[in-house]
Amino acid sequence: MTRRTAFFAAVICTLALPAAAMAASPAAHQIRVRIEPDSRFLEGRDSIRFDAPRAAILVLSARFRVDSLLVDARRTEVPPKPDRGFQRIALPAARRVDLRWSGELAPLERNLDHRGTLTYAEPASGKEGTFLPSGSGWYPAVDGALERYSLELDLPAEQRGLVPGRLVEERQTGGRYRARFEFRRPAEGIALMAGPYRIEERRARTAAGSEVRLRSYFHAEIAGLASGYLDSIAGYLDLYERWIGAYPFSEFSVVSSPTPTGFGLPTLAYLGIDVLRLPFIRATSLGHEVLHNWWGNGVYPDYARGNWSEGLTNFMADYAYSERASREAASTMRLAWLRDYAAMPPGDDAPLARFSSRTHGAAQIVGYNKSAMLFFMLRDAVGVTAFDAGVRGFWSENRFRVASWDDLRRAFERASGKNLAAFFEQWLARPGAPQLRIADARAEAVAGGWQLSVTLAQDAPAYVLSVPLAIRTAGGEITRRVELSRERGTAVLDLPAEPLQIALDPELRLLRRLAATEAPPILREAMLAEHPALITPSADAAAQAAARELAARLFERAPAERTSASTLLVAGLHADIDAWLAGEGMTARPAMLAAARGSAQVWTARAGDGRIIVLVSARDAQSLAALTTPLPHYGRESYLVFEGARMLARGAWPVQPQVWMLKSGM
Repeated sequence: MTRRTAFFAAVICTLALPAAAMAASPAAHQIRVRIEPDSRFLEGRDSIRFDAPRAAILVLSARFRVDSLLVDARRTEVPPKPDRGFQRIALPAARRVDLRWSGELAPLERNLDHRGTLTYAEPASGKEGTFLPSGSGWYPAVDGALERYSLELDLPAEQRGLVPGRLVEERQTGGRYRARFEFRRPAEGIALMAGPYRIEERRARTAAGSEVRLRSYFHAEIAGLASGYLDSIAGYLDLYERWIGAYPFSEFSVVSSPTPTGFGLPTLAYLGIDVLRLPFIRATSLGHEVLHNWWGNGVYPDYARGNWSEGLTNFMADYAYSERASREAASTMRLAWLRDYAAMPPGDDAPLARFSSRTHGAAQIVGYNKSAMLFFMLRDAVGVTAFDAGVRGFWSENRFRVASWDDLRRAFERASGKNLAAFFEQWLARPGAPQLRIADARAEAVAGGWQLSVTLAQDAPAYVLSVPLAIRTAGGEITRRVELSRERGTAVLDLPAEPLQIALDPELRLLRRLAATEAPPILREAMLAEHPALITPSADAAAQAAARELAARLFERAPAERTSASTLLVAGLHADIDAWLAGEGMTARPAMLAAARGSAQVWTARAGDGRIIVLVSARDAQSLAALTTPLPHYGRESYLVFEGARMLARGAWPVQPQVWMLKSGM
C-alpha cells in the first residue's frame, strides 16, 4: 500500500504530510535504540540534523519520557507531557537536536480481528515479536517532514530485528545482537520489527543488472517456507524491473509477524505467520507488497489530492496475476470489484480523489477496486503499448518525489498523445458510477446485410462512456463499442448477419453500478449495510449469544431494530432456521447446502422488498460460534459451508448479464 500496506487489513495512518512539506529538505536522524522484549522496555537516543536552521515540532508518544533534550548543544526544558496520545515538542530554529527518551512499550495484542488491525497503532513488544509502527510515536519524528536516517538496533542475543533500508552491519557481541541500517532516500517515517527470527539470505542479480540482498526473517515454525518466498521475491523483482524500471533499493526482506498485521514498507513486507502459511500468498499478496516499492514507497502519493498508489498496485499486481492466469480469471476479478461496488450503500461512496488510506470496507472498495478499474479502463482507452510507456515515464520522472493524479494523467497523455482530462475528471471527482441499460433495440435487413439501432440510457448526470456490446448474430458473435455522452443516445450499427441478441458489457469492462439482476446478493452487501438487524429464532441461550457475537463481527454498523433494517442476519440452529424460512414463506435452504453437510451453512437471499437476508444455520451453538473469526473474510461469496472454522465450500450466485432479445423487422 502507500504509507503502510496491508494484506488482510492493516493500515496505520502516520503523520499527515502535505506535499509542500514533503518536498522540503528531509530531516536526518542518527538513532540508537535498545529494546528488551521481556520487560517491554525501550531506550533510545537520536541526533537530528537539518541542512539549515529551522524551527521544528517533534512528535513522541506520551508513553515515553524525554530524559534529555539539547538544541544546538543547549539544554532545553521539555514541556509536561500528556497522559496519553502524543507529545508535541516545539523547538526554536536550530541545525541540530539531540534527544534521549525511554519508556515501556505496549504488550502485543494477539486478539485483534481483521477490523481492529486497521486502527491499532501502539508500539508493542513481547518475546514473540516487536512492532513499532512509524506513526506510533516510538521515536521523535519531525512533524511535516520526510526523514533520512541511520539506525543502530540493540536486542537480546536470541532476537533479530530490522527497519526499512540497507543493512550496513550486524554482529553478536557481549550477549547482544546489534544491527545498523541506513535509509538515504526521503522516507515517510521509520517502522521497526524484531522477533526470535531465523534468517535466510541470498543475493539476486536483477534484470537491470544490480545485485539485491534478499532475506527472510521468519519465526521457527515457518522457517521451512523461507526458500520458496525468496524464489518468489526474485521473480517479482525481475517482473517489475522489466515492466517499470530498476528496483530502487539494495535489498528486500519478508518478515513474519505474530499478529494478524500485514504491511508493505520500503525494502520489506511484514506479514502475519498465519498469512504466510497460506499457499496462495506467494502468488498474490507477496507480489503486491514488492510492487509497493515502486508505487507508494518509491513514488509518494500526494495524499491531500488522492492516493493513486493502491489502485495502480492492485491493477499491476493482483489483477495482472489473474490476467496472466486466464481471461476467465481476469473477468472474475473485475466481477468481484463490481459486485463489491454494487454491495456498497450509495451513502458510503466518495470521490476517488478523496481516498487516502483504507480504514473500512467502503474505503477499500473505492481506493483499491474502483481505482484499479480506472487503470483497466485507461489501458483500454490508450492501448497496452501507450499504457506501459506511461507507467515507465511516470516512474522515471517521479522517483522519490511526491506525485499526484495530475502527474499520472500527464504521463499517460505524453505516452498516448491523447487529452485525458475529461476521463480522469469524471472518474476522480465524481462519487458513484453510471447505471446503464439498453432502452431499445431494433434491426432491419438492408442491402448487403443488417442494420441495428441500439438506444442506451443512463441516469443523470451523464458520463462519457465507450460501451461494449456483444451482439449474437446468425453468423456468430460480434463485439462493438457504442459512444454515449448523454442520458440517452442511439447508435446505428451495420452488421453482416441478422442480430438475435444484445448483451450490455458482458465482459464487465466498464466501471458501473450493476443492475439488481446482474448482482445477486453477496455477504459484502450485508457487511456494509446501513441498517442491519439480527434475528435469533433459536431458544438456545448459547446459540443466541453466538449469534450476537457473529453479528458484531460481521456488520460494520451496530445492528438496529428489525423494523428499520435494510439487511437481516438470521442465525441459529438448523431446525430453527428451517422453521423461520417456512414461517416467512421463503424458499427452503438450497439443495447444495443440506443441513447434513458440514457443521454450518451460510447463504444469502433477496427478500421480495429487495432487502438482503443472510441465513446462518449451524449444528449447535459451538459450530455457530466458530464462524465469528473466518466468516468476515468471505465478503465476496453468496454461500459457504464450514466444518468448525474451516471452510469446505463457497461460491457466488451466478450473474445474469443485461440482455435484449431482438425480433427482426421491428
